[in-house]
Parts: sequence; C-alpha cells; structure tokens
Amino acid sequence: MSNTVFCRKYQQELEALPFPPLPGEKGAEIQRTVSRQAWEEWQALQTRLINEKHLNMLDPETRAYLMEQMERFLDNRDTDQAEGYVPPSS
Repeated sequence: MSNTVFCRKYQQELEALPFPPLPGEKGAEIQRTVSRQAWEEWQALQTRLINEKHLNMLDPETRAYLMEQMERFLDNRDTDQAEGYVPPSS
C-alpha cells in the first residue's frame, strides 16, 4: 500500500507524493500536505500558464507569480487561467 496524506486541496486522505517536488522546506511542506493527484493537476495548470502566457522561467517575477498561483490552486482559491485554452472534450 502506498503512503497517503491528508490533502489540503481535496480535504481527504489520498496518495502521497513519493518525494518533495521542490527543494527545501517548501518542498517538504508540499509533500506532507498535498496529494499526488493535486500536484499533478497543478503541474498541468502551471504548464498551460507558462505556455499560453509565454512566461520566462528565468525571470524571478515569473517564478514568484507561479508560486502565488500554486498556493491559490492548492488552497482552492481562484487562479489565473490560460486565455484561449479549450479543454479536450471527453
């Protein structure tokens, strides 16, 4: 059986991340409080934001913006969306 965490986004026990997704204390905190499902969903949104908004990851302001969006996403608050993104139809 895999490890689980009480996910702050979904407010239930879900599969844990196998390792911290970021360096330092922030990564350890995310590993303790965010499920694998929530993190994978954040990564998909982050990729859309980077691609659609043409973000430069070398810019410290861009990285700060993405960290803010990540916190908002994981806390179930409104986040920016990629303009023009159309989700695939099921």
